[in-house]
Amino acid sequence: MAERSKAVRNIGIMAHIDAGKTTTTERILFYTHKSHRIGEVDEGTATMDWMTQEQNRGITIVSAATTCIWNDTQINIIDTPGHVDFTAEVERSLRVLDGAVGVFCAVGGVEPQSETVWRQADHYNVPRIAYVNKMDRIGADFYAVVEEIREKLKAVPLPLSLPIGVESAYEGNIDLIKMQEVHWDLDTEGAELRFSDIREEHREIAEVWREKLIDALSAYSDEITDLYLEGKAVSSDLIHKTLREATITRQIVPVLVGSSLKNKGVQPVLDAVINYLPSPEELPPIPAIHGKKDEEIKIPRTDKENLSALIFKIQHDREMGMLCYLRVYSGIIKSGTAVLNVNGKKRERVNRLLRMHANHHEQISELRAGDIGVAIGMKFARTGETLASEGYPVILENMEFPEPVISVAIEPKTMSDQSKLKNALDNLRREDPTFAVKENDETGQLIISGMGELHLDVLVTRVLEEYKVEANVGKPQVTYRESITKAVSHSETYQRTLAGKEHAATITLQVEPRDRGEGNYFESSLSTGKLPANFQEAVRRGIEASFPSGIVMGYPAVDVKVTLTGVVFQELTASEIAFEAASSLGYDAACRKASPVLLEPIMEVDVMCPSEQVGDVISNLSQRGGHVDSMESRPSYELVKAKAPLVNMFGYSTTLRSLTQGRGTFSMEFSHFATKTS
Repeated sequence: MAERSKAVRNIGIMAHIDAGKTTTTERILFYTHKSHRIGEVDEGTATMDWMTQEQNRGITIVSAATTCIWNDTQINIIDTPGHVDFTAEVERSLRVLDGAVGVFCAVGGVEPQSETVWRQADHYNVPRIAYVNKMDRIGADFYAVVEEIREKLKAVPLPLSLPIGVESAYEGNIDLIKMQEVHWDLDTEGAELRFSDIREEHREIAEVWREKLIDALSAYSDEITDLYLEGKAVSSDLIHKTLREATITRQIVPVLVGSSLKNKGVQPVLDAVINYLPSPEELPPIPAIHGKKDEEIKIPRTDKENLSALIFKIQHDREMGMLCYLRVYSGIIKSGTAVLNVNGKKRERVNRLLRMHANHHEQISELRAGDIGVAIGMKFARTGETLASEGYPVILENMEFPEPVISVAIEPKTMSDQSKLKNALDNLRREDPTFAVKENDETGQLIISGMGELHLDVLVTRVLEEYKVEANVGKPQVTYRESITKAVSHSETYQRTLAGKEHAATITLQVEPRDRGEGNYFESSLSTGKLPANFQEAVRRGIEASFPSGIVMGYPAVDVKVTLTGVVFQELTASEIAFEAASSLGYDAACRKASPVLLEPIMEVDVMCPSEQVGDVISNLSQRGGHVDSMESRPSYELVKAKAPLVNMFGYSTTLRSLTQGRGTFSMEFSHFATKTS
């Protein structure tokens, strides 16, 4: 097991949109002989962007998985979306990866979504290397990007190579470890590399940056420090060893450079993945909760342990049904065997196991500790659930996803479309944790919600085209929330005769506001001697079932604390039905007295525009109720960071195009909820 695991890397390719992430992945597949031609995003031929919408829009929408071999090492790769609306795809990918390659545009540098993805990787303690791409572009500046990684991402970037030339004159790299020039043979589409001595005109800058590299590494190796102080040469093996240790412990970020589109610089990235990112067994044991003992345990990442695997993605295939993407942390899962779905408390059968290559697959007999693959045959699985050996109910840490903030109404045109629409929405909801479906209690209208206009547009298009549903779709609407602003105590009595039996209970509740973002919370101040546990649980059910129904306008309630403070009941008439109903009615009445407010989503908006139009952009944001937080000057354009109510940002892309003659771009993600003032 140990030797096999050492020869495995589980990595993700992550970046801001348009940094060249998928283009880089396509070269990786070509140079590792996984594909026999280079797919291009602009031509809609990228292997990893296999969905029709990805090909039509020229962006990555879903994370795609593949496996390739480089220098006798198996590299499992997940190519993730760069658009902020698809942040859930990035989140669940990073949850199961052991390392990542952050791709940065040599012109744009550290862009807003780069920061978001970097924070997500920090949350999951993912070691990273950086690749500064697009050195052939006008305005490319490798050294400026390195500095931005240091300043904006609070990382310690260590360049391992330098570009020779820039823009159209970019010709190759200087390898700071081997101290050689590297050039790519364009007749072989960059598949063949040529190494040569560093030319005189590049020697000085190479020696300066080589010394910076050794000096930086001395902070992580006493051996390098001693050699450095004695003026002795530091071997390449020692440099590699120190880089590996410091990268895996997330103290440094090795930086590579190239131009994937021009087929230059990709092979050193693959070398760095193997040399500096961890194998599964090099990471600490995985924390989990043992279901029977209800205590935290640490599971060694080996085949010899019982099975523990995380379902990180669900996908529906017309021919094969539900595909469950798994990361196996310990043990072995074999096709044709049964496993325990710990969260769902169900026994599931794994009929087949697959290794994916985008939307193609190969059948395999087993997945072992450290592997990523797909299981077919499970019926009840959900994203974030743990699979384990029967009799070993461990639960791995789940994933947290943001709540959707934008909605549209959708209704089938005919009765025959009704069942097709339900099937489509059920499947999409299983696939995407940030997609929600709700039926309006009064009108029966279906409301679907997502993370942004693009996210919803993609989902609606899938319903109409992929599932062949004819439906009417409304205009996007904001998904509001409700909360309360003061503490109130309220007593509620429920008394009804149902099926000839009287049910009665009186409860007293206190409701009070919590700080924004703390969520809803219920507690009982009564002992089980005062109120039996089954009745206390009935009160909890009534309260928690009421949170999503809102207070006044029917939007979900947030940041409300409810405390059960008193009860009056008689044993003959007390029942769970009575306590659950009393709590629901009491909660509703108490919240209506507690000065309820409507909350609206405030978005973090990052606008990049030409310097000469920044005044018009800021003025327009102000008209939309926006507030500018900061501005950054970049070469030839400005980055405006602002916050604005989502309700005022519909159609902003059209306005921005008009204000900037098509040269401005923006990204927008949810920031927080705030009281709606108008």
